[in-house]
Amino acid sequence: MLETLETLDDIRLNFNQNGLFILNLTLAFVMFGVALEIKPEHFKKLMLNPRSALVGVVSQFLLLPFVTFVLVVIFRNFITPTVGLGMILIAACPGGNISNFISSLAKGNLALSVSLTAIATLAAIFMTPLNFSLWGNLFTKIYSKTDASNLVRHLEIDVGQMFLTVFILLGIPLLLGIFFNTKLPKITEKILVPVKRLSLLIFTALVIILLAANFEYFKLYIKYIFIIVLIHNFMALFSGYMIAWAFKRPRIDRRTISIETGIQNSGLALVLIFNPKIFPPELSIGGMAFIAAWWGIWHILAGITIGGLWSGFSLKAKKEAAKS
Repeated sequence: MLETLETLDDIRLNFNQNGLFILNLTLAFVMFGVALEIKPEHFKKLMLNPRSALVGVVSQFLLLPFVTFVLVVIFRNFITPTVGLGMILIAACPGGNISNFISSLAKGNLALSVSLTAIATLAAIFMTPLNFSLWGNLFTKIYSKTDASNLVRHLEIDVGQMFLTVFILLGIPLLLGIFFNTKLPKITEKILVPVKRLSLLIFTALVIILLAANFEYFKLYIKYIFIIVLIHNFMALFSGYMIAWAFKRPRIDRRTISIETGIQNSGLALVLIFNPKIFPPELSIGGMAFIAAWWGIWHILAGITIGGLWSGFSLKAKKEAAKS
């Protein structure tokens, strides 16, 4: 497995600057759609009942990056540095834009989901560069003790450039979306659902196009990437649920915190990966790109699956309660 993945690191993916520009616009559009749902009352509600929200933020920005770091260190002899860094970058990103839909499907706490999405997206402007820099640098130091690859020896994570990129791609669309939400509520009400649906479709299509443009590589490596993303996503969902359980959160909150932890903004990860100012073209980062791209497809499938299962459990519980 390791020998096969090592060849993945050296791949130059078929993704040019025009593709990056479209990806940037798509992510900005997605975040604009997320911001259309952010309202001041979300933060007021959290001030009145902050415990579940605090657990959710801790799970998202502290627990998941740490669990991911432990995971990549344990499996460092079976993965390459770029695969490990791709997993860390995914863990450093905020929740994905479909997490609210998945929480609703799973009979979770939708209000908590929307509030956590708002907080995580705002916090990600600082926490994503910070987490990736911290855990990414630690991982490369540990990996470099047993590996002398070009990436490990030359990778220097530019926190300032990453912060600037995240701020532009998250901060500006968020401010614009919040402006629409607060100043133009009637327009927001009309465009909210179409914008969210369109953003999801555009992003999914873009990821599929990226994978299709590199289909030969995709066929060769998907069985390995599939297993890695499956394990990583399971650990994210499981750790989110368990920390909520440990803090004795209600069942609907446990489900929501699990989903917010396991549904990640892989679009942001892809934008950062293909930014030449953060990861110069001379560095081979094929593993990072494939992890992020496949995560963008997989977390939708996994989220809908777990949401459907939890929804079924909820319906069973209601039927049993009605009989008794």
